[in-house]
Amino acid sequence: MNKQILKLAIPNILSNISVPLLSTVDTILMGNLSTLYLGAIGLGSMIFNFIYWNFGFLRMGTTGLTAQGLGRKDNDEISGTLLRALVLSLFISVIMLALMIPFYEVMAYLLNVASDQNQLVYEYFKIRMLAAPATLALYVLFGWFFGMQNAIYPLILTIAINVVNIIFSALFVLKFEWDIAGVAYGTVIAQYVGVLLALILVFVRYQSYVKGLKKSFVLNRSKMLMFLKLNSDIFLRTICLTSVFLFFYSQSSKAGAVILGVNVVLLQFLNWMSYGIDGFAYASESLVGKYYGANEDKNYFRAIKLSLIWGGAMALIYSIVYGLWGTELLGLFSNDDEVINASGPYMIWMVILPVMGFASYIWDGIYVGQTASKGMRNSMIISLVFFFGLYYVMGGMRYSSHVIWAAMTLFLLMRGLIQTGLFLRYKKALR
Repeated sequence: MNKQILKLAIPNILSNISVPLLSTVDTILMGNLSTLYLGAIGLGSMIFNFIYWNFGFLRMGTTGLTAQGLGRKDNDEISGTLLRALVLSLFISVIMLALMIPFYEVMAYLLNVASDQNQLVYEYFKIRMLAAPATLALYVLFGWFFGMQNAIYPLILTIAINVVNIIFSALFVLKFEWDIAGVAYGTVIAQYVGVLLALILVFVRYQSYVKGLKKSFVLNRSKMLMFLKLNSDIFLRTICLTSVFLFFYSQSSKAGAVILGVNVVLLQFLNWMSYGIDGFAYASESLVGKYYGANEDKNYFRAIKLSLIWGGAMALIYSIVYGLWGTELLGLFSNDDEVINASGPYMIWMVILPVMGFASYIWDGIYVGQTASKGMRNSMIISLVFFFGLYYVMGGMRYSSHVIWAAMTLFLLMRGLIQTGLFLRYKKALR
């Protein structure tokens, strides 16, 4: 079981770590032009992070159902899940493209996009929106590969997408001088190359599932409604999570430029922690779903236990690294001496947070594998209420800038505790 977990987790971790490379290259290319372009690419990227993060259910829902179908050896369910998810992703992307302009206006207002940046941000936005069908389809295909216990293909795809993006973005910006449009087109091309490569891998490696598609089964109304219900619960859960981070940014901004800079840097520590722990969370999605579907109780419970142990070990490593070398690592994310010096007192949260919050990441993977979307949704809603209540009871940022980090840490802990409690009560009956 440990070998199975590591076989899935290590490629996932490598894939996760390669993701920041894409935005880093875009930032470097724009930063070499001017501060105006750098700010525009930052705002544009933030808009897309908000959009696509909320559609992560396309990956999670697909992984759980596919893994369960694999466990039951139900080839029709495996094939049907893939096509239903792709149809849903296409439908959502068409709506996104149709509502592109009003959506941008709302986001530009919420993000306070300055008038001198607005044209650049909008140009970047409207070009990158062309990649919506490809991006959402990749969510589905990644989720399907994870459900098929295949973490190598997502790693190959992630690396290929990043390489293509770097090549075309650099070519368009440095050779053709397309500026911000160049990095946007580079990303669009990379996403469609990724989809094409993913479909080729499906047709070559999984021919039996492609040939086994049955139109009548794919369009089965009850199956589609069940799929939509599952994904709507995960969508609501993700909206709650997004709200926490938007609130975090908002309150940090109100506290002033230095505290905002400190918290933006420290959130990078949180992100890097998630890259490692999510590798084991993704592994638990695949394995728990497979053994749940196969009704193999011994392996099912063992996969859960060992996933939590591996996730805890990874969290402990992060806490130790942040505790011993956190101050040195600050310099990787900022060269502003004022921000680095002000970050020192908050590094204690980077030591505490991994061990306090890791369980919520792993339990998310377990719940996804079991398609326990209602449990995911409810635990997140309760934790969200707890987060806001705790933040204001502790006096908010007016009292101390430590309050927002205390609330974030206890929010993650509360999620893990609630999910643990629900599982101990319902186990395989959890929904």
